[in-house]
Amino acid sequence: MLDKINNWIDQTLKDYLDQTVSCGQFCSQFNGFYPAKFLSNSSYVIVDKLPKPDFPELRQAGFGNFIDMDVAGITYKNTYFIKKGHENDIALHFHELVHVIQWKHLGAVPFIQRYMEEIKKFGYQNAPLEKMAYELQDHFSKRRQPINIPDYVKSKIYQSHIADTDLFIIHKK
Repeated sequence: MLDKINNWIDQTLKDYLDQTVSCGQFCSQFNGFYPAKFLSNSSYVIVDKLPKPDFPELRQAGFGNFIDMDVAGITYKNTYFIKKGHENDIALHFHELVHVIQWKHLGAVPFIQRYMEEIKKFGYQNAPLEKMAYELQDHFSKRRQPINIPDYVKSKIYQSHIADTDLFIIHKK
């Protein structure tokens, strides 16, 4: 299933390649948070409907609510998709870029696996990868002192907070 999702993501990214916009345009807004090189290697796409893998196996595994959830953005690898009408929400761009870093550090299949495990165990709002993105988004939105987000994520991502469960994972680079 993980490979099927990863292949779907690769195809989706190819399908939207001509619509991608470089995140390099956010260098001034995200100065001190994200390096310019990282931003120039990340992109986003504005869409009417967010692309999500809607496989029967995912619904059978209990991910129907996640697939059907109405959110403003979703990230796949170094590209994120934003629903039309939210493209000027700079905090949303910030949040999705946290996920780009998470994908980068974990790798595609390990990210997919961990994200699915966290959603299944904790629900979307309490999934550690999501909580990290929301907390950093909140830090940015409150105009707090810039922190190097890639370094911060790297220092935290391998410390899985899924202790005391059968999902306990420590990802090593």
